[in-house]
Amino acid sequence: MKLIESISQIRVYTLLLNVDFIPIINQIEWSEPIEFLFHIVISICIAFVFILFANQLTLQKSLSKLWLLSLIFCLPTLGLYFVLSLLAVQEVPAWNDWQAFTFWTIAHLIYAWVLALLYLKTQKREALACASASLFFIVQTNFI
Repeated sequence: MKLIESISQIRVYTLLLNVDFIPIINQIEWSEPIEFLFHIVISICIAFVFILFANQLTLQKSLSKLWLLSLIFCLPTLGLYFVLSLLAVQEVPAWNDWQAFTFWTIAHLIYAWVLALLYLKTQKREALACASASLFFIVQTNFI
């Protein structure tokens, strides 16, 4: 998303990291790495809950079912685009900026796809390693 923002000048990365609408937290001017850390913590939580559900539903060997489950977990992020756009104090894409929404959607669908793939790959070793692999992927893609 940072790469998309730097190329297109559409502030989707700014929207992704924005916390200026959250009471108490908004009283501090956070640096980009700290705002990114907030996003990573949320991503790790999603990955752990995904792992718990995938294990509970015994989906470990079905890539299509893992993709469906990860998509279900990531679908709320699509709706968050509109909420975050409306709540933001700083300049971010408008709620009806369909190009920004498309970038947002593609990035989150890639996350869902990678989450399922990494889970499947890590099943041969240890299920909880998926969260670490997801974190590594996200850090690599956001600091290109």
